[in-house]
Amino acid sequence: MYRCYLLVYLVTVLPFGTSYDVIREYYGSTFFDRWEFYGSWDNLTLGDVWWLDRDSAVQQGLAYVNNRGQAVMKVDNAVNVPFNDKRNSVRITSQDFYGVGSVWIIDVSHLPYGCSVWPAFWTKGPTWPNNGEIDIIEAVNIMGNNQYALHTTPGCFQPEGAWQTGASGPRDCSKPTGCVVSETKPNSFNAGFAQAGGGVWATQFDVAGIFIWYWSRPDIPQSILTATSTSPIDLSDWGQPSASYPASGCNIPEFFSAQQLVFDITLCGVWAGQPAVYNPSCTNAGPTGLCYNDNVVGPGSPKYDNAYFEVNYVRAYTTGGPAPTATSAGVAATGQVVAEAAAIPMPTAPEVLESSWYSTRNRTTGVDWGGVWVYAPSKKEL
Repeated sequence: MYRCYLLVYLVTVLPFGTSYDVIREYYGSTFFDRWEFYGSWDNLTLGDVWWLDRDSAVQQGLAYVNNRGQAVMKVDNAVNVPFNDKRNSVRITSQDFYGVGSVWIIDVSHLPYGCSVWPAFWTKGPTWPNNGEIDIIEAVNIMGNNQYALHTTPGCFQPEGAWQTGASGPRDCSKPTGCVVSETKPNSFNAGFAQAGGGVWATQFDVAGIFIWYWSRPDIPQSILTATSTSPIDLSDWGQPSASYPASGCNIPEFFSAQQLVFDITLCGVWAGQPAVYNPSCTNAGPTGLCYNDNVVGPGSPKYDNAYFEVNYVRAYTTGGPAPTATSAGVAATGQVVAEAAAIPMPTAPEVLESSWYSTRNRTTGVDWGGVWVYAPSKKEL
């Protein structure tokens, strides 16, 4: 038994390798080539938007590559929307699936924000919740910080004492909120993000766990600054993650299949429009105090002038194995894992102090208006 425990400890702390090979870059004039546009209303989070098909999104100027080579995805801010109608927006899903043993890096200059605005960059398997969901960028309205979450079937938890810089909220990943970690570094959302020059998120999707890093523009590590569209990436200078979900609390291959990448922007819905979330920061956005009435209806400008993604690139990496395979209509045709499983260890620290989050949050509403955590339902596939 002792030898078994020792083996587990060594697997956890010894570095088996920290380099990943690039297998896909979404960038520049071809950024949108390998994505599917949703082409329907938001029937997932009940937001007040139509996620347009590719042709409509391009024609209406809601999805395009600007003259700086950045991919822009935005909410319509030009149309005067009548009552009972929805505002146009964008949701795209990668044609590629990425299996355990992958790393994803996204470099962003501007994030959507504003009252009623709910942006996300996340991943999903073919079937929810059986194949898991990873929320990498997600916040609502004018929150001051980004937050992370996993959504799974019962049995996956974030263990206490996870080594991270973020603040842990609920730890049971099967609950409606998921297992939530709030970013504590400055300028991870709202106007401050773009004012600081944007930033970079990196996600390691591994048998040892799921780990997410965030760096504001001035703090991006050298390994990422010098990386190219063809060079491998070295994780050794990344430091402590913002969010850690080690395998000690969640068997990653059991709860997560290969994942697709997703961008979307919805409005109001079951999180941004929830009165307990919307009212404290946005109740003065209009005369009614209601998310839909005071924001979605009527002119789009200036209300949605900042409701857009401006993405410099997304890069996907693997420890080895075949390149990702495209799917038809967003359905996995073969079930093939497109990157081999790896044994990259979870980050460790000599001592971990438990967060005091539980003693400070509002236990009745589940809302901490100091910016630590708010209720975030899953974007499940219906």
